[in-house]
Amino acid sequence: MHLRVRLFAIQREVAGAREVAVDVASDATVEDAWGALVALVPALAPGRGSVRFAVNGRYSDPTTVLADGDEVACIPPVSGGSGEAAAGEADPGEADPGEAAAGEAEPGADPARRIRILEIREAPFPAALVAELSGRVATDEDGGVVSFVGRTRVSAGTPAPGQEAEAARHAGRRVEALEYEAFEPMALDILGGIADEIEARWDVRRLAIVHRIGPVPLGEASVIVVAAAPHRDAAFAAARYAIDETKARAPIWKAERFTDGHVWVGDLARDGPMG
Repeated sequence: MHLRVRLFAIQREVAGAREVAVDVASDATVEDAWGALVALVPALAPGRGSVRFAVNGRYSDPTTVLADGDEVACIPPVSGGSGEAAAGEADPGEADPGEAAAGEAEPGADPARRIRILEIREAPFPAALVAELSGRVATDEDGGVVSFVGRTRVSAGTPAPGQEAEAARHAGRRVEALEYEAFEPMALDILGGIADEIEARWDVRRLAIVHRIGPVPLGEASVIVVAAAPHRDAAFAAARYAIDETKARAPIWKAERFTDGHVWVGDLARDGPMG
């Protein structure tokens, strides 16, 4: 069988290519595809422990059996890692029944109206983007609008597995900018899944998640989340869940740029929601 293997971030740099064609047996699995890839690019082998896989845009187990022409994406550590839920965070599997009841609207209103803005942009965010997104997602039924803005900071984050030595070389230095890369179709699909989970768990139907790719200079925004709901508890929970799950699951990668090099940061991608 002929397969197309996609490479990103650290792996793309190691291989010197964004994709590699491999041939495998007719009953091959994802793990077999990895083996065929490593046979062509041996330098990729040490990264196996921190790689997830996706087949045709969906996270897949290494034992998944492939078909001729499949696309196998190797997903290195993503920008936010697979961190656990914050201490004291409410169980995302249960909505507050009081909030659900309080969401009832006056006759003639439409509290069930769904508004979603899920985007990946290469251009810098305009200064008024938070206000613009808030205005687009919030309706007259929404008493709470919560926004989160992620910005480039000067201090370094946690290096991705395999980047420890390079991080040590830049220890104590100032981060000059961030560089983002994404597997865009899969990332947008995952953002849609996160929005579905938020609607199912908190009945929050109005949400924006907008993420940048490319260079993001110091102090500029790289991601904006806006959640609107009739009551603040649901809006806060939705915004927190949206950014945490985006960082942990979406195939978006982040490199910290220094004056003489860069370090990829993050951890093993999580292939589904917590719990």
